Amino acid sequence: MSFITQPVIEPYWFGQIAAANALAKIYASGGKPVTALNLVMFPNNQLSKGTLLEVLRLAMFPSKQLDVGILKEILRGGYDKVTEAGACLAGGHSVHDVEPKYGLCVNGVVHPERILTHAGALPGDALILTKPLGSGVLLAAVRAGKYPLKKLEEEVLPLLVALNNKAMETALAFDIHACAEVSDTGILGCLLNIGHASHVGALLKYKELAFYPGAAEMYQKRVTTDSNRSNRALLAQHDLKIQTSLSAAETELLYDPQTSGGLLLTLPQSQAPELLAALHENGVKAASCIGRITDITDESIEIKVE
Repeated sequence: MSFITQPVIEPYWFGQIAAANALAKIYASGGKPVTALNLVMFPNNQLSKGTLLEVLRLAMFPSKQLDVGILKEILRGGYDKVTEAGACLAGGHSVHDVEPKYGLCVNGVVHPERILTHAGALPGDALILTKPLGSGVLLAAVRAGKYPLKKLEEEVLPLLVALNNKAMETALAFDIHACAEVSDTGILGCLLNIGHASHVGALLKYKELAFYPGAAEMYQKRVTTDSNRSNRALLAQHDLKIQTSLSAAETELLYDPQTSGGLLLTLPQSQAPELLAALHENGVKAASCIGRITDITDESIEIKVE
C-alpha cells in the first residue's frame, strides 16, 4: 500500500505518478501486479453525493476545496497506469482529509523461488540503476514557483510515470541477487537498505549517475526538500564516506527523495554489460551501471562515493 500528497497541480499527472509509485513496490520484489484498490481522501459531503463507483474509489482530499471533477482526473490517471500494468482496478475506499492524497493498495504474484529482496547482494556485484535521480528537488521547485511546470512535463514526468515493468521483465532473465526501489530515502538510503540486509558495502561512482535535467541547478540555487535533512540524519547514524571533491549541490543529489523511482539491481559483474544492453533495447534508456557491491571487514556498513 502506498499513497502520496499532490506532487504537481495537474490532477491527471498526480494520478499517474501515485499509481506508478505504488506499482513499483510489486516490481521491486520481482512480481507482477494483479489487483489494485484506490486509496483516496475526499470530503464527506462530496462522497455522500457521489455515484457508487465514486464511493468505491479511495483517495484523500481536502474538504470544500476541490471538486469531484478534479478527483475523477486523478483517478483516471491511476486507472490508466493500473491498466497499463495489466492489473485490475477492483474498487477502493475514501476518507475525509484536509490535504489531497492518492495512491493504491496493490496485490501481485511472484514465483516463490524468484522473490527479490534487499538481501542477497554479493561482493563484486554490479549496481544497475534504471531511472535518473533528482525528481524530489524538481517537484519541490515547481511547487515553490522556481522551476517551470512545462519543462517538468516535457523532461521529467514522462520518466516519472513510466512503470518499472519493462526493467524488471528484462532483469529476470539474469541472475539478480538483490533489488530495491529507489524511494524517498534517496539513492544512499537505498544502498544502506541493501547493505544492512546483505551485510555488504557499496562503491558508488558518481560520474555514472544519471540526473534529471535541472536537478543539480536547483540545488546550486539552494532549493531543497524537507526529506534531504531527514535522509542526512538517517545516514549519519552509519559509516558513510563521501569524497570531499563533491560540491554541496552534488552531495545533496545523493539525499534527494524519489517518488516513482527506478530499480536498483545487483547481479554478477560479468552479466552487467548484457543486462544494460537488453534494458536499453527494451526502452529503459536511462539504465546505467553506477558502481559495485563491496565486502565489509566489521559490522559497519560503508558506502564510498567517488
